[in-house]
Amino acid sequence: MTGGEDRRAPWEARWREGRTGWDRGGVNPALTAWLEAGAIPGRNVLVPGAGRGYEVEALARHGYAVTAVDIAAEACRSLQEGLAEDGVEARVVQADLLSWQPESRFDAVYEQTCLCALDPADWPAYEQRLYSWLRPGGALLALFMQTGQEGGPPFHCDVAAMAALFPSARWRWPDEPPADWPHPGGRREAGVRLIRR
Repeated sequence: MTGGEDRRAPWEARWREGRTGWDRGGVNPALTAWLEAGAIPGRNVLVPGAGRGYEVEALARHGYAVTAVDIAAEACRSLQEGLAEDGVEARVVQADLLSWQPESRFDAVYEQTCLCALDPADWPAYEQRLYSWLRPGGALLALFMQTGQEGGPPFHCDVAAMAALFPSARWRWPDEPPADWPHPGGRREAGVRLIRR
């Protein structure tokens, strides 16, 4: 069994069993704020770990060409069915993001629940992939999960640790501190717009 198959099995089980507690049931208010502020450059946007894809649909309705990737077949089926029912177009790909490679770079990546779902040992490899998927000057719209607890998923994405993971030599961090967004279940998300150098 490959590493990708090892990573896929628990997510398939979560979807089958309805253990999707990270699911907000709607669009994250942080994305709405970024859309209203015109903070998402270009046209081509990637949503890794897209799940049911509320944000995928919102981005597509705002005129973006969206690629949604998820490791779980059930998540991809659910997303495709929802898009079809609502008459919205987006590209949906079932793949392990630690091995998937797109055909071209993106203008923006909306990172909400993927990083915190990955084993922290995989975070450096994921950062490398995010960097390679974005064009220079592209935006990484990241929501770093703040659980304040050990273990996961979701894993705690301490902001200082994120600054080390996404170093300033490769990513331009904003001058202002991360925006604080409440998450269901009492958690918080630290919203940051990083620019790929």
